[in-house]
Amino acid sequence: MSDDLILIDGNSILYRSFFALPLLSNDQGVYTNAVFGFTKMLLKVLKENDPSHVLVAFDAGKTTFRHETYKEYKGGRQKTPPELSEQFPIMRELLDAFGVKYYELDQYEADDIIGTIAKQANESNLKTTIYSGDKDLLQLASEHTTVSLTRKGISEIEEYTPSSLKDRMEISQDQIIDLKALMGDKSDNIPGVPGVGEKTAIKLLKQFGTLENIYENIDDVSGKKLKENLIAHKDDALMSKELVTINQESPVELTLEDLAYDGYQAHDVVSAFKAYGFQSLMNQVEGEETEVELEEIDYEVVGQINKDMLHGEDNILIMEMLSDNYHLGDIIGFSLINKQGKYFIPTEVATESDSFKSWLTDESSSKIVFDQKGLSVALKWRGLNVKGITFDLQLASYIVNPSNSDHDLPAIANGYGITDVSYDEEVYGKGAKQQIPPEDTYQEHVVRKGIAAQKLYDRLTDELKNNEQEDLYYQLEMPLSEVLADMEFKGVKIDVDRLNDMREELQGRLEAIEQKIYELAGGSFNINSPKQLGKVLFEDLQLPVIKKTKTGYSTSADVLEKLQHEHEIVEQILLYRQLGKLQSTYLEGLLKVVHKDTHKIHTRFNQVLTQTGRLSSIEPNLQNIPIRLEEGRRIRQAFVPSNPGWVMLAADYSQIELRVLAHIAKDEKLIEAFNENKDIHTQTAMDVFGVKEDDVNDLMRRQAKAVNFGIVYGISDYGLSQSLGITRKEAGQFINKYFESYPGVKAYMDEIVQQAKRDGYVETMMNRRRYLPDINSRNFNKRSFAERTAMNSPIQGSAADIIKKAMLDVIRDLKASNLEANMLLQVHDELIFEVKEEDVKELEQLVLRAMEQTIQLSVPLIVDASYGSTWYDAK
Repeated sequence: MSDDLILIDGNSILYRSFFALPLLSNDQGVYTNAVFGFTKMLLKVLKENDPSHVLVAFDAGKTTFRHETYKEYKGGRQKTPPELSEQFPIMRELLDAFGVKYYELDQYEADDIIGTIAKQANESNLKTTIYSGDKDLLQLASEHTTVSLTRKGISEIEEYTPSSLKDRMEISQDQIIDLKALMGDKSDNIPGVPGVGEKTAIKLLKQFGTLENIYENIDDVSGKKLKENLIAHKDDALMSKELVTINQESPVELTLEDLAYDGYQAHDVVSAFKAYGFQSLMNQVEGEETEVELEEIDYEVVGQINKDMLHGEDNILIMEMLSDNYHLGDIIGFSLINKQGKYFIPTEVATESDSFKSWLTDESSSKIVFDQKGLSVALKWRGLNVKGITFDLQLASYIVNPSNSDHDLPAIANGYGITDVSYDEEVYGKGAKQQIPPEDTYQEHVVRKGIAAQKLYDRLTDELKNNEQEDLYYQLEMPLSEVLADMEFKGVKIDVDRLNDMREELQGRLEAIEQKIYELAGGSFNINSPKQLGKVLFEDLQLPVIKKTKTGYSTSADVLEKLQHEHEIVEQILLYRQLGKLQSTYLEGLLKVVHKDTHKIHTRFNQVLTQTGRLSSIEPNLQNIPIRLEEGRRIRQAFVPSNPGWVMLAADYSQIELRVLAHIAKDEKLIEAFNENKDIHTQTAMDVFGVKEDDVNDLMRRQAKAVNFGIVYGISDYGLSQSLGITRKEAGQFINKYFESYPGVKAYMDEIVQQAKRDGYVETMMNRRRYLPDINSRNFNKRSFAERTAMNSPIQGSAADIIKKAMLDVIRDLKASNLEANMLLQVHDELIFEVKEEDVKELEQLVLRAMEQTIQLSVPLIVDASYGSTWYDAK
């Protein structure tokens, strides 16, 4: 054990954990995300430092001695969310389990407690490390004290010593107080001096040293406006300095001896972890009792299906596969949990039993499953159809917690404090080491998954109800899952010969471009080597250096694009790269995933990935097939109908996100433009540039189009300037002109950000949520990104919901018709079908009607449709 002191800013770390992690709770319904994040960090800190003394400091209440100086101190802060407030007592319980001292002091803040103890430690030459997310504590850095600030929520730590602080910020720790006094702090309602940001404050402090010295030499301050602001707000600045100064003489009734730490008892910590469902932290506990003991369960391995076991209520059916490629992987077995019992059913017993197959297809026998689509597709490949699925736990978890990156059953269960199930990799291994364990091991694991699913069911149904997301779930996502399963199983036919021809043709083009590059360079070299390419461009050809990296010259795409007009070789290199990626990723990639028996690709649609609700796909990723290059568009020539005499039909929503924006923002002018079928980009160009329709040229329309779609994505003046190759000032003027022309859009953007700051999330028209943990962050970049996300998520998400509903409506109408046709693919805002050629006009009318009438907006939904012998020809 080292002779070290650890001081932790309890409120700061808990707050950052709360907003950085999804809002999860244990099986008693107690919220634990903030405590989980804090505890994870505490374990790491204790392990890495092995300290001799530890203290966690908390704020005692809302009122402090600083309010006597300034009544409005921290006045603008929002009320602590109740989901966070209830976690403070839990945190204290966890600290008790760790044997860690915690302390709060009436009328003082955690910063003051930490400052006072740090001063005692300095006087005793005790090495001290402070952990916080608050930059105010940087003023405590010293020869003996390191301040460690959390970044990216709490996942990264930046250490500050006096020397590293000087290197990073160009000021000393003593000047942090002056810096904050000048800048102020909106989060704490500290006024500071208007117009003084961090750069200006640092510049002043480098010149004058202290706040007081600035005012003693005020005549030497350059900049008329700056000087005026400093003079006018002198009292505010001096008061702000008093407010941000940490009191290192607080009446703390603790000595360093009181903070002595001998480590924790593994038994106590493991017991606390079990109580709150922190199973994933168990293996980090150092000591003898770290093994996670799962409760024993009774279950039956079924040798023969008994009809009685299939007719219980609330049947939980879990299918186990090692591969998520459902048309290739082997099914290990099933678990069935109901009131009759807990069963493991081996694959061969299930698939050879007429009773089981009959039960699977019985619509009246309700089944609660995990990953309805995967189960359906896997069974379809084995000649079985499953009916009567009433609930999909994976899909429900995605709806209520869209920011979760892991929607595996054990991970979801663990998030709710359901700990009696191991993670798959603990049972099967990972990657190359993955293997099937002994029978009794995997059988029990699959049954435990079923039991966990049973416990999850009530929790997830309650959350869907509380969030008013039942319609989104039951009327949209659940039925869509069935449609997607059919699409995956049917697949889309690929003309392999055509793909091979394209590959050979493209290889010839690449070789020709390669020779052209060598000619222009004056010799051969490895074009794919950044080092060799950098030497050719910036040394041999003497092109201007745009950017350097640690390893040499940067030859990234953005650098090369800026050099396109400098030399012919650059354009050739960019084309070589684009075509090379087309060759390796798409042509060769597509050939790898063509099914050997069906000669189709059976892409897998991911329904539980994107936070906006958009579908994505893998093997292949259809969303990413590049279509800006003609060579990329031509890849679609390989997508052909399954039957002779059939054609492909493509139907694409026109400007759906802009139409959704008009509806959500209730902007009268935008609504009028769409209702009168005006070209929206031309209309925007007329408004932004102040010209008549006949005077709008191609450049104006292109710029207006960039503004229109940029607004949807919350674009900044910088982003628009980069997109259009104009100055930030010009871009800012474009955006301002747009908002003047469409005030409803500006009002919507402002209101949705405020709503997000209040609620912590935004919603689509169909109540799909997007949580924004950084919306109130002190970090400007994180907060700005969250604000842009707040603006665009309701638009993107509503557009995603609309096309999903359209897919259901099309399938409904197809089933009601006599048409022989299949819906094959969904890519962005486009649906692709195959149909008999003589029926294509009838299908076109059916699809247009269903897609355009799927939802009533204040503007019309418009769909463009076309058809041809391949997907390429249909566009």
